[in-house]
Amino acid sequence: MKLAIIADVHSNLQALEAVLLEIERTGAGIIVCAGDIVGYGGNPNECCRLVEQVAGHAVLGNHDSSALTRDVAWMNPSAATAAFWTSHALDNASARFLGSLQVGSMFDLGDKKCAMFHGSPRATDEYVFEEQANEKMLSGSDVLVLGHTHIPFVKKFRTGVVMNPGSVGQPRDGDPRASFGVYDTDEDELRINRLEYDIEGAANAIILAGLPRMLAARLFEGR
Repeated sequence: MKLAIIADVHSNLQALEAVLLEIERTGAGIIVCAGDIVGYGGNPNECCRLVEQVAGHAVLGNHDSSALTRDVAWMNPSAATAAFWTSHALDNASARFLGSLQVGSMFDLGDKKCAMFHGSPRATDEYVFEEQANEKMLSGSDVLVLGHTHIPFVKKFRTGVVMNPGSVGQPRDGDPRASFGVYDTDEDELRINRLEYDIEGAANAIILAGLPRMLAARLFEGR
């Protein structure tokens, strides 16, 4: 069995569509999403629709929450502008979907126990980079999936593995290609995949929405 893991789509429809096509090609039987479906990008409703359609499990991200509550106290000005725009752009179906998401998800994958959160098991907005990931975070799970940092990693421990699939829609590791993870349970192997997509189209969607141009420019840099 193969599990496809996505996170931090950030309303980037072009990246999400490309990733989902590649996931279909790989034959993954289950797709999960570690949050931040919206924020920054120009197509929040389309991305909500697709994730709701394909994801067997999904959790709430901090940008998803901000789009619902309009709480942007912790955001920089560009992110706050995008959050307010997203909040007004969400249709009823998207708002209902985001509002139905929990901060964590636990599920079985064969004989493996998986846990998924956006930031960390403690807080949706806590950043966990590879150097901070530790075995205690597993807390009985075999695989712990995190998002939020937009930087992919796979860190193995004696009792399990902590991983971040990176960002579908806004990578920040200097590589502008969309990032997602695949877990092959038969091989007990987790790997990170990178994929070219229509960055120009995603950037144009941001500009046409009237969002800050820096949000479009950063897509080309992967930062």
